[in-house]
Amino acid sequence: MQIKLAIFDFDGTIADTREAIIVAKQETMRIYGLPVADEAACASTIGYTAKAGFQRLYPDLEGEKLEQCVATYRQLFEEKKKTIPPKLFPGMIETLEALVEKGITCTIATARNQVSCHEMLEQLGVKKYFGYILCGESTQNLKPHPEAVLKTLSDLDCRPEEAIVVGDMPMDIGMGKGAGVTTCGVTYGNASRETLLEAGADFVFDEIGELLGILGN
Repeated sequence: MQIKLAIFDFDGTIADTREAIIVAKQETMRIYGLPVADEAACASTIGYTAKAGFQRLYPDLEGEKLEQCVATYRQLFEEKKKTIPPKLFPGMIETLEALVEKGITCTIATARNQVSCHEMLEQLGVKKYFGYILCGESTQNLKPHPEAVLKTLSDLDCRPEEAIVVGDMPMDIGMGKGAGVTTCGVTYGNASRETLLEAGADFVFDEIGELLGILGN
């Protein structure tokens, strides 16, 4: 497989942010008197924008209260990540370095807001590997809509058959499939192997380093 472009999700794919996200969401729920969702339910919203995540958990939540929940959650997440810092998944730096050495361009497509994403990439020491980053504000349509992948392909002058999407959630797989690119699910994030296969992933890996085995030299 001759791949020139690797499009990565961020949360649950590059960095482990699960605990800080869940703790911040549950604390927000308590503050606003919402039924507190369990860990699995909160994790199922990782990869969506904060607003979309709350809407999925509470379909009747809207208007000012929804906006307050989003603002409070974001503030709490910034606080929680100081005591529960995001960390890179094992093998991530080595894999990114190997991809760059192969001449493969690495990019990011995430629903996380721009400030938060860029800040964490800097703190984790991996921003230098990504020359192109699309965040939640970068496109009109969010995952699983393929707009982020289509925009990446267009801006970087790359054909679908030359790209791969790497993500931990079904929405990542759907985004890639909708754009006609190869998709790779990773099981170390927030979804199971079965869920990723059901979403149509072409490959499913337990470790990010396995990605290198399917890429052409």
